Amino acid sequence: MRGGTSRGPYIDMRDLPSDIAERDAILLKIMGSPDTRQIDGLGGAEFVTSKLVMAEPSKREGIDVDYLFAQVIIDKPVVDTSPTCGNMMTGVAPFAIERGWVETTHPETKVMIYNHNTNSIIETIVQTPYGDLNYTNGDVEIKGVPGTGAPIVMNLFNQAGGKTGKLFPTGNRKDIIQGVEVSIVDAGNIMMLTKASNFGLTGKEDKQFFADNKALMTKIESIRQEAGRMAGMGDVSEIVLPKVGLLLAPQAGGSIKSMYLTPHSLHPAHAVSGAVCIGTACKAKGTVAADLAVVNNEDSEKIILEHPSGFIPVMITVSGEGDTFNVEKAGTLRTARKIMDGFVYVPV
Repeated sequence: MRGGTSRGPYIDMRDLPSDIAERDAILLKIMGSPDTRQIDGLGGAEFVTSKLVMAEPSKREGIDVDYLFAQVIIDKPVVDTSPTCGNMMTGVAPFAIERGWVETTHPETKVMIYNHNTNSIIETIVQTPYGDLNYTNGDVEIKGVPGTGAPIVMNLFNQAGGKTGKLFPTGNRKDIIQGVEVSIVDAGNIMMLTKASNFGLTGKEDKQFFADNKALMTKIESIRQEAGRMAGMGDVSEIVLPKVGLLLAPQAGGSIKSMYLTPHSLHPAHAVSGAVCIGTACKAKGTVAADLAVVNNEDSEKIILEHPSGFIPVMITVSGEGDTFNVEKAGTLRTARKIMDGFVYVPV
């Protein structure tokens, strides 16, 4: 399925071994990693197409589906379940309906989802006219995806501290790492946010620019790894968290501009979970994001993130001030599409 601006297999978790090492060995074969082309599997040889979701019916009260997201590293034998992905999250509710785990209603169906990666709950509303899933009949346009589709509304709860237990893991809204001012924020996903101008960037740089500038990426990676240690995550050299947001003041009428690193390349659009994190930081006075963002003083606000392909909106609701500041809810709108249904064969 395509979920938002990402794509990958959605798998019934019960079909996989419970042993993590055995499970990951199968997932690597499914995706064709490690191989830069992923020629022997389903991976698309891009960060946004080397992802997958494992899901099953939930046994939790009030929850329909439990799921675990995995980022499969393309050129290394690594299955990273430390992050989440709001784009792939978009497909979880349709997948559950396709599998018959959730009964549909007219004209839309609400699916309550539990995310193992962040220990959080997501309310997803899917278009199901007369009980039939609607993927394509709609006018919602997602920058980075051709055409339009039916809206899928996601309301995310309990997004603060999903990875570290704290919205600001270091206890500070700003830290200095190697002379660079950063904000380390854990909301949706944990991110290291910094001003793009700290690296002489203007916001016009493309994916090839970052691929060609090895010294720049080495510098950013060194700071990212130190941010991970400061956040209590230990050695993060082999995982994709914390992600990196290179931020600028808005350039096209939005609230803020973000170049989202995954973390070793530029995302062609933007991660939903990253938008939640940056949107939260925009509302938290004293962060790097708040320094740049154009926002109001209301508790609820639609934050429009500008990114390399266009815009991504996220509705942020916060509460409190100072030490009591918290993100209560984050809402966003995506589309998804079922691409195929069948079997993947794993060599033994």
